[in-house]
Amino acid sequence: MIGQIYPQVTHSYRFELNKDMNFSSAHYIPDARAGACARIHGHTYFLNLTIAGNELDDLGFLVNFSELKKLIHARFDHQLLNELPEVEGLIPSTEKMAELIYTIVQAYLDGLDNQPTCLQVFLRETPTSYVVYRGAL
Repeated sequence: MIGQIYPQVTHSYRFELNKDMNFSSAHYIPDARAGACARIHGHTYFLNLTIAGNELDDLGFLVNFSELKKLIHARFDHQLLNELPEVEGLIPSTEKMAELIYTIVQAYLDGLDNQPTCLQVFLRETPTSYVVYRGAL
């Protein structure tokens, strides 16, 4: 992931951090219109989270990187996404997974005293396809 270039989000926060990580998961889109994606198949997803804020915590962090990794990697790595409680009722397309990741991360950030915000989720499904999700800006 070194050398990745991600779309930039214009903002006026004093601090911005980006955290890269990956997780390997399988999924399927339960509809014949999805073509080959209607069958179970796996991806190594590459994820970049863009988080911003004006205040740091008592350790000097906007947010602890290891906590972000726990939120996502521990939850989704080596899983069949369709079977996870968090995905129940969703079609686990890359778009919907990016939105779900945003929701999970923002819920965690909302509990922090320094109140950072998730500006962007960049989720790469294959070398040639990715999704950018931004919450209400």
